[in-house]
Amino acid sequence: MGHQWTADALLEVVRGYHPACVLIAAAELDVFTCLHDRPMRAADLADRIQSDRRATTVLLDALAAMRLLAKRGDTYVVPAAVAEVLTETGARCALGMIRHQGSCLRRWSRLARAVQTGRPVEDEASVRGAEADLASFIRAMHEVSDPVAPHLIAALEPLSFRHLLDLGGASGTWTVPFLKRHPTSTATVFDMPEVISMAEPRLTALGLRDRVRLVPGNFYTDALPAGADLAWVSAIVHQNSRQQNRALFGKVFAALVPGGRILIRDFVMDDTRTEPAAGAFFAVNMLVGTPGGGTFTFGELRDDLAAAGFVEVTLLRRGDGMDSIVGATKSA
Repeated sequence: MGHQWTADALLEVVRGYHPACVLIAAAELDVFTCLHDRPMRAADLADRIQSDRRATTVLLDALAAMRLLAKRGDTYVVPAAVAEVLTETGARCALGMIRHQGSCLRRWSRLARAVQTGRPVEDEASVRGAEADLASFIRAMHEVSDPVAPHLIAALEPLSFRHLLDLGGASGTWTVPFLKRHPTSTATVFDMPEVISMAEPRLTALGLRDRVRLVPGNFYTDALPAGADLAWVSAIVHQNSRQQNRALFGKVFAALVPGGRILIRDFVMDDTRTEPAAGAFFAVNMLVGTPGGGTFTFGELRDDLAAAGFVEVTLLRRGDGMDSIVGATKSA
C-alpha cells in the first residue's frame, strides 16, 4: 500500500519553510557571528547590523525557540555547538551553503510559474548583494565537497594521470586532493574570471600554487586548455541541457590528449527518474534556476559522451547523491 497522507502531515510539509526562512535570514544578516563575538540584547544587535529593533527581536526569539540561540533574560547567546557550524570562524562552518539555500528558496517559491512557462525564474539577490551571493555559492560548493572529495577520489583509484583539467574548478576543492594523491602530477583549473581568483590564496596556502595553472574563461564560449590526460567535470552537467552537454563533451574531447579520460561527478538517475530521490528534487532546482538543466540517466550521459567521440563509457560509481561517477576515454 502506498504512503497514507493526512491533512496534518501535508500541512507539516507545507510549513517546512518556517524554520528554514528563520535560519537563512539569520545567516544572511550574520547574526550568529555577531552574537558569538559578544552576547547582546536585541536592540544592541539591531544597531550593530543596522536592522529594525522590533523585527530583530522577533527573529532572535524564533531562533531561541529553535534552540539555535540561548536567551538569558534579554540577552541572546550562541551555544558552543551552534557556533561551530554557524559562525564565520566555526570549525565546521556551513554559512556558505545556508546562504546559498536562501538563493534557492527565493527561486523555489516561484516554482508554479516555472512549471507554467518552462523557463527559470528571475534571480533575486539577498540582502548581502549579488556579488556576495556568488561568493556564498562558491563557498557552499567547497563546504559540501571538501569533506567528501578525498574519500571519493580514493575510491576511484588506481588512477594514472600526468595533467588534470579541473573544469569549473572554482577554489580548487577537487584539484587539491587529486594532486595530494599524485605528487608528480600538475593541474589546470578553468573557471570564470570572478571565480578563478578565489583559488589563488587557497592553493598558495596549501603549497600547491606552483603545480596549478589558473585559466579564466567560459566553457560555453571558449575553447578549453589543451594537453590534459584527465578531465574532471564535477557538478556541471546538471546545469546544462543535453545539447549543451554534447557541446561541452566535444570541447573536453578536443582538449584531451589521445588516450585521455573524462570523469563526470553528478547525479545519475535510474530510468524512472524518481531515484535517487535527491536527484528528482535537484531537477526541480535546475528547472527554476536554468533554461535547460536537469538530472540525467546513465543512458543519456552515455549517448551524449559517445556523440562527442568518447568510448568505453562506464558507470564507475552509483551514489544516492551527487556522488555518482561516469568515466569515458578518448581513443588512442
